[in-house]
Amino acid sequence: MSWIQTGSTICFKPYTVEEALRGLAEAGFENVEIGAVKGFLEHLDPDDPDVDGARALLERHGLSCVSMSGHAPLHEELGRVRLRNVLGAGRDLGISVLNTFTGDAETDEERAAFVEGARALADEAEAAGIRLCLETDSNLLPTARKGIGLLDEIGHDWIRINYDPGNVVYYAGERPEEDLEYALGRLGHVHLKDQRGGKGVLDFPPLGEGELDLEGMLRRITESGFDAPVSMEIEFTNYEYPPWEACVEAARRGKAYFDHLTRAVSPSGRATDG
Repeated sequence: MSWIQTGSTICFKPYTVEEALRGLAEAGFENVEIGAVKGFLEHLDPDDPDVDGARALLERHGLSCVSMSGHAPLHEELGRVRLRNVLGAGRDLGISVLNTFTGDAETDEERAAFVEGARALADEAEAAGIRLCLETDSNLLPTARKGIGLLDEIGHDWIRINYDPGNVVYYAGERPEEDLEYALGRLGHVHLKDQRGGKGVLDFPPLGEGELDLEGMLRRITESGFDAPVSMEIEFTNYEYPPWEACVEAARRGKAYFDHLTRAVSPSGRATDG
């Protein structure tokens, strides 16, 4: 089975979930990832997710929700509650992957609490048939090379890496084209995101307009037999998003380049539509 070409609602971060889903549909996507991150990307509210409303919007725009991002601090009880809420919403919407991050766990006590929380949520995700993935994001998992050790420490086969090459540059200043090799075999989801400017520069333009070798990385991902969502993200410079119509145009450009990459790297000339 091929990987699943997907578009993330973060491409329309400041807009409503209806505007985000409509924009992704107009850009040509059939599969989507919905953000449910408190205080950052609340296209679903992790405290009270409106599953029926989301389902109606997905049906209206002819979309399937294949993954969700519910990034929550699992070293805190409130974070565990929120991710559990998103897991339930994702189960009802039929997702296959739930993404989260390591949060800002820093002390030994916080790290231990995170490991415990991740194990507990992985048990629940496995029971629901939804893969739990930790994103290359922030201090505990800025790269796959570092993340492999964390996954080994957690020791739960249901947890994998959500690889975000743009984040690897932004947080660690390392080359994702090299770091990706550590993720292959432990990969559960991909945020396909370009980047320009180097470490600490928040500039994630439409695919093909940054500085990363996306084609080379997507080829390696394809060669590995990866069969889960590859979700396109666009995060405008310093989160200064343009008007909705310009976001749609940027998403169209990104999708066109995504299609070009797909034809270049996929033996069949396309990724599955789900």
